[in-house]
Parts: sequence; C-alpha cells; structure tokens
Amino acid sequence: MSYFTDLALQYIDGEWRAGGGSWDIIDFNPYNEEKLASITVATVDEIDQAYRAAERAQRAWAETNPYARRAVFERALRLVEEREAEITETIIAELGGTRTKAAFELHLAKEFLRESVHLALRPEGRILPSPVDGKENRLYRVPVGVVGVISPFNFPFLLSIKSVAPALALGNAVVLKPHQNTPILGGSLVAKLFEDAGLPAGLLNVVITDIAEIGDALIEHPVPQVISFTGSDRVGRHVATVCAANFKRAVLELGGNSALVVLDDADLDYAVDAAVFSRFVHQGQVCMAANRILVDRSVEREFTEKFVAKVRTLRAGDPADPETHIGPLINATQAEAVATLVEQTVAAGATALVRGGLEGNVVTPSVLTGLPAGSPVLSQEIFGPVALIVPFDGEDEAVRIANDTPYGLSGAVHTGDVERGVRLARRVRTGMIHINDGTVHDEPIVPFGGEKHSGVGRLNGDATVDAFTTQKWISIQHGRTVFPF
Repeated sequence: MSYFTDLALQYIDGEWRAGGGSWDIIDFNPYNEEKLASITVATVDEIDQAYRAAERAQRAWAETNPYARRAVFERALRLVEEREAEITETIIAELGGTRTKAAFELHLAKEFLRESVHLALRPEGRILPSPVDGKENRLYRVPVGVVGVISPFNFPFLLSIKSVAPALALGNAVVLKPHQNTPILGGSLVAKLFEDAGLPAGLLNVVITDIAEIGDALIEHPVPQVISFTGSDRVGRHVATVCAANFKRAVLELGGNSALVVLDDADLDYAVDAAVFSRFVHQGQVCMAANRILVDRSVEREFTEKFVAKVRTLRAGDPADPETHIGPLINATQAEAVATLVEQTVAAGATALVRGGLEGNVVTPSVLTGLPAGSPVLSQEIFGPVALIVPFDGEDEAVRIANDTPYGLSGAVHTGDVERGVRLARRVRTGMIHINDGTVHDEPIVPFGGEKHSGVGRLNGDATVDAFTTQKWISIQHGRTVFPF
C-alpha cells in the first residue's frame, strides 16, 4: 500500500475520514521537496469527538483480561517486522532519514513493542497494614483513563509508539497528535498498525492538525488525565502550564545540550567514533545528541585532528543512498536557521575547522572550536550537524562546563578508568549519562528523561507504569470501627 495516499486522513472512533477544517497540511519530502500528501486539518469539534470515543472505548478495555490485551501488541510487533521495508522507505521519504537512521528507529520501535507485551501484565496491587484494628488496606494500580500524546518530527514512529503502546497496554485509550511535518509516520501509520493488529475501535484516535486550528483544545479538553509531550522546551513549558491549570499530569520529554567529555586517559580513536555518531546521527536532529564535545587540553590536539578527519569522511546528500550519512533537515526553516547559526558563531570569533554549507535542505557538517567564553551557542540546543569542541583543564572545569546549560538530558564520559568516569558522571546534572559510549541511547526498561529544561517525569519500564496509571486505595473494615460520636 502507499502510506501517503491511503493514510492521509484522520482516524477517529475506528473510522478513516477527512478532517473538517478549511485548510490542508501539506506533507513534503524534505530532500527533494516532492509533495507526499495533503491532509485536511482536524477541528476542535473533531478533537472532542476523538476524546469522547476514547473515553467510551476505554471502560471495556480496562476490564479486558491483560493476557488478551497483550495479544494486540504481539500482533503489532509481527506487523512491523513484516512491513519493515515499507516503513524504512517512508522514514526516508517523510523525514529525510538515512537508511542507518531508519534501521536504528525501527529497532527501538520493535523493542518498545516487545516491552508493551510485558507491560500489560506489569501493574501489581499491594496490601498495606493499618493502625486500625480490623482494617485491611488494598492499594490498586489502575489506568488513568485517556492519555493525550503529542509526538515530534525527528523520531516520529518510535516516539509515538513509545507512549501510545504502553498507555494502551496498561488499559488506557489514547488520542495522538503527530507533528505536522510527519503526519504519516507519527500518526496515521501507527493507527493503521494497531487497527490491523485488532485493537478495538475508539481506543486509539489520530488527529492531524495544528495549533493554528485548534489552539490548546488538545491539552485543555476535560477527558485526558495525562498529556505525554515530546518536543522543544519552549512548547513544553506551555504544555506544562496549561496542564497545571487544568489539573492534568504532564510527562515532558524535551530538548538537550548534551556534553561528551573526553578525559586525558581516554581511548581517543574510540572516543572520536562515539563523538561523531553522537553528534551527527540523523543530521544532529536528536535531543540526546552531543552538542558539546569537551576534551582535556592535554589530548585536545590529537583528538581534534582525528575528529576532523573522520567528519570529513561523512557523505551528505540523498538519504535513499545507502552510502549517505547526512541527509536533509526536516524543512527549509530549520536548515536556514542552522546555517545562519554557524555564520553568526564564526563571525563572533569561533574558528571553523570544518565549515558546512547549505545545499537545499541539506546542511553539511561544521566543526567549530575556539568559541569565546559566554558564546550563546554553548548553552543552547543545536538541531543540526554542528559540533562544538571545547577544551578544559582538569575534571572540575569539565564538570563546570558540562553543567553550564539550562538543559540536562544525556551525556557521556570517556576514560580508561571506569570508576573515575562514574565519579565525574555523578557530578553532571543530567538525567542520563554513559561511560565509554555515545550520548544517544534509549532502552525499554531503563528510566528515560531529563533534568532542568530537558523535561519532567520519566518513561520506560516501571516509570511508564507510574506515568500512565494511578493508585487507588480501597480499605475494608472487617470488624467495627468505634466512632467518637
């Protein structure tokens, strides 16, 4: 099937239908700017219809035997495996993702579907003692009801599934809004996958729209109790504010400005490999990407020479070509913003060891060093193929520089002494950090999330159970309580 022609629709209450808005979202291939699909936006009324359908369907789903629920995710996993070639081509066309990136995203998506099979059986109750004679305290873990999911454009298939599948497995219903640049991979394709896997109608609804049409209706609506948002910290702040005003729980997976730290005893060849991947995977459009590469001054020259040499081997261009490492950024606005950032940073005094250019929406790699103290680029997220090399003198300075950012998502430390690396890692204020590895990692059972502006809450494993369920206390008085009046 052609996903772009067959799935360019809203999916509400088990029906594929056109949106009721007066304008269309146009889905473009970011490399050749070919029009892939035209989707009429969903309206505020359709947001309401989606949430009401989810609310109705969820009641029976929550009572469904979890062994029966998990069968849906087993079938969904098999479908992804069967359709891997088609999904790969869709990632290339809609995201400009390379074949390596597509394989990476699909691998993780399958891992999260496997974990969802187990999540259906994960919630457990507890019996707690009471100081009151004759009383039994039962603590039940129950679904929150309906979850609103807003997914981003960089890993849309994975990051939609990462919230949608666990929320459903735990007995909830979901309304999913994909990013307008990736409506098929982040939305319609996910709905088709679960429809074909036998998920009952109404449990998953996909609304393709934009805030220009619906405003805050998706997060203000009274039905959803949890909003799971992945995106920028600027939008995340707004989502959190609206959720708080409406007494909703927000799970926020936001941006990053990760540091990869190279100590003086590191294996430099290995550190270079890790740093190049961590900075340039998917053109740097990864929240966990190593924006800043901090290198002990004693090994700076050798590391930099090796790093620059490897970056110069990266091929930029058509993401459909298996030899391509760097494909296009998601749209012209992003590409021009990254190119302008490089120009401004060099004009402000930085040295370009590799100076990238702009070819359509493809931004070729840049490597900058000699950044002036206080340079704004050091504290912000760069969603593009730009590496910053920053020297330091000693571990204390490395920690100070690593923490000198409003973000705290991921990081890495390279050293010949693992425990030295752990000691330094514990001083970096970040939600995740890896010793002798890259900064880009996600595993289904390990809590994933950030500190500071990088997010609120965690996902994966037990953290996902906490995010998409709530606890209910039911007490039983087997005797008789003595009341004071």
